[in-house]
Amino acid sequence: MLRRLVLTAAASVAASAAMLGAVAPAASADASARADTGTFTESAGSGLTRLAPVPLPLPVPSAEDARDEFTVTVADSGLRGADGTYRLKCRPAGGTHQQARAACDRLAQLASEQRDPFAPVAKDTQCTMLYGGDATARITGTWQGRAVDATFNRKNGCEIARWQTLEPVLPSTRA
Repeated sequence: MLRRLVLTAAASVAASAAMLGAVAPAASADASARADTGTFTESAGSGLTRLAPVPLPLPVPSAEDARDEFTVTVADSGLRGADGTYRLKCRPAGGTHQQARAACDRLAQLASEQRDPFAPVAKDTQCTMLYGGDATARITGTWQGRAVDATFNRKNGCEIARWQTLEPVLPSTRA
């Protein structure tokens, strides 16, 4: 992060210097016409003497810098020990989730494939009328630098597939 900040500051200084070099010759020819803007002034015998300071941009944290943190709540899974509320933290893996390392690895794989496992099933999607049980889940937190608040169930083929995409973040309900 510090390296990114230093590189951003250096790039800003270089861009400001390049801008000053490009503006100065043109500005000195018509300094009196633009002196009222406060951008630069003309002193006796010398062209451009001052430009307004250029603010440095602040670095924006990237998705790679963000730590993934979730609260996973599972109910009615029918599996001993699977129901409950768990904390999951990734980069590094931790929390109270029973399979934190595997869950974080799965989320990293989905991110590398540029898939959003928290997106709901599209409204116009035709799903099979396959019932996968009463299991429900809710995941809240932050993933790839953005807020997540997603619910899951197993009431049709699309929802079952969506659930299975997130295994082992969500428990496997397959026998």
